[in-house]
Amino acid sequence: MKPTSVLQNHGQSLWLDNITRELLDTGTLQRFIEEFSVTGLTSNPTIFDHAIRHSTTYDDDISRKRSSGKSGDDLFFELALADLTRAAELFQPVFARTDGVDGWVSLEVSPLLAHDTNATLAAARTLHQRGGKPNLFIKIPGTAEGLPAIEAAIFAGVPVNVTLLFSREQYLAAAGAYLRGVERRIEAGLNPAVASVASLFISRWDVAVSDKVPRELTNQLGIAVAQRAYSAYQELLASARFQRAANAGARAQRLLWASTGTKDPAASDILYVKALAAPFTINTMPEGTLRAFADHGEVGDMLAPDRGECERILAGFTKAGIDIDALASQLQDEGAASFVKSWNDLLACIESKSATIRKAG
Repeated sequence: MKPTSVLQNHGQSLWLDNITRELLDTGTLQRFIEEFSVTGLTSNPTIFDHAIRHSTTYDDDISRKRSSGKSGDDLFFELALADLTRAAELFQPVFARTDGVDGWVSLEVSPLLAHDTNATLAAARTLHQRGGKPNLFIKIPGTAEGLPAIEAAIFAGVPVNVTLLFSREQYLAAAGAYLRGVERRIEAGLNPAVASVASLFISRWDVAVSDKVPRELTNQLGIAVAQRAYSAYQELLASARFQRAANAGARAQRLLWASTGTKDPAASDILYVKALAAPFTINTMPEGTLRAFADHGEVGDMLAPDRGECERILAGFTKAGIDIDALASQLQDEGAASFVKSWNDLLACIESKSATIRKAG
């Protein structure tokens, strides 16, 4: 049995953190579903920028849409939704088999809206309606301005993937926004079973401190932060507040490990997959990490539901001069800025391709 199947049998969902038209056209995504137990998919502006920039498979579509008057954001979302609706159809059997627990694909609102609550909510509702698939998550950043939009989107019945979370505190804030949206639905007599995941970014922690801590702490911060958040996740699922919502028909907002590709070339290429095996969570992996784990992965002990060794490890980072709360805020701000850059690069790439196609025509 492949390591990916073993991990899935332990109760963790494996999602692909990538989407390209080639993955769809060549049947590669279908093979990942069949052979690597992949049950979902995530995307972001960086992924689409890379996909469109380094491929000609979008060129005809860009040309047709430009000819029909599409441009900018609208043209991009047409391209993205064309890919993601195809992917959503491939995951539909998983979505049906799990009654909507698994089998999701994700599309992010424009990162330019990360600090605009009302615009984020409006974009989330519009994109979900345009997608027309029940297993399409709309990604909303868990920034201070994003939290009210998350609550409002859940209340409106829009499934949300909360992105750009870096700490236990940011996760709990996102979970609170989700629960408030669910509780408002219960109070209004609406079906509270609106799905959501909370995406905690892992590897960026270790990149941020790689040259600032002793060697014995290398590549340990992301995993320790994840374990601390996982403990909070377990406590929330066992809380009276969530149990009341669940009794009314609410679903759990699942915890998702994001940014799980190893950035340190001296470390194991499956470092974060092996360390973060945990039931009722999701690990969304870059394609290279997924292939590596399928090839030579190992499934060891599951992540401890208590805090295990993480507080001792985190204390070591504090002693080394790392302000973990301040770094979490910095990483969230930098992540939002990075997605804005990728978004602008992506739109510039589409415009450049459009101009080249027009000249060639």
